[in-house]
Amino acid sequence: MKFNFKTSYIVIAVVVLIVLLLFSGRMFLIIEAGERGVVFRPYTTGLDKEHVYGEGFHIIAPWNDMYIYNVREQQREETMDVLDKNGLSINTDITVRFNPIYDKIGYLHEQFGVNYINVLVVPEVRSAVRQVAGRYTAEEIYSTKRAEVEQTIKDETRKVLEENHINMRALLIRSINLPEQIKGAIESKLKQEQEALAYEFRLQREESEAERRRIEAEGIANYNRIINASLTDKILQQRGIEATIQLSESPNSKVVVIGSGEDGLPLILGNN
Repeated sequence: MKFNFKTSYIVIAVVVLIVLLLFSGRMFLIIEAGERGVVFRPYTTGLDKEHVYGEGFHIIAPWNDMYIYNVREQQREETMDVLDKNGLSINTDITVRFNPIYDKIGYLHEQFGVNYINVLVVPEVRSAVRQVAGRYTAEEIYSTKRAEVEQTIKDETRKVLEENHINMRALLIRSINLPEQIKGAIESKLKQEQEALAYEFRLQREESEAERRRIEAEGIANYNRIINASLTDKILQQRGIEATIQLSESPNSKVVVIGSGEDGLPLILGNN
């Protein structure tokens, strides 16, 4: 009996060892840094959306499946043709940076699966770019409202991705390419508009300067009228006497003849 028990233990141990060897790859898992995992239990509760496995070593039943997601920031670059408001084709280069929302991996897996980038992210980015571009003309997209177009694309893309458990870090429009003929026409129009604005500015500046000179001239004329109205004969005589006194006190030699000038004003003679 002892021998039979020992044999049974050996057989059980061998079976367990074989099972471990066969299923160790499914039972023992290591989730690397920057990754998260969700478990699917096909024979019991199905997909466990609420419990997200973090980095480190994990053991699961061999009949269950662990789906591991990269949650680091990722980047996709897309080149696409879109139509503007008037149906003109515009070629654009787009870069989008994103990552799955860590604690929503289960919901992301349930709706889109591990291929979510091609199923969700890329189509939504393309859709947002097309929809927004269709609201503007080529000129607005290329120059006059480019910042507004970019911001609208970012806002609409971020909203739809967040609703589907993706955090959009950034969306960049690297380039907007128009047919050369259209591009040249737009640039020519913009140049003419800038020249017209510069000419208008010069006119306004010259008008302002002319207005300043007119006001200055009116001020001088008003000043002269006031002075002329206040200069009576007696005031002029008084000013002449004061000027004569100041000159007579200077060190230069001179001859002062009192009452010899017009209206009896003094004359200064012999200045050296």
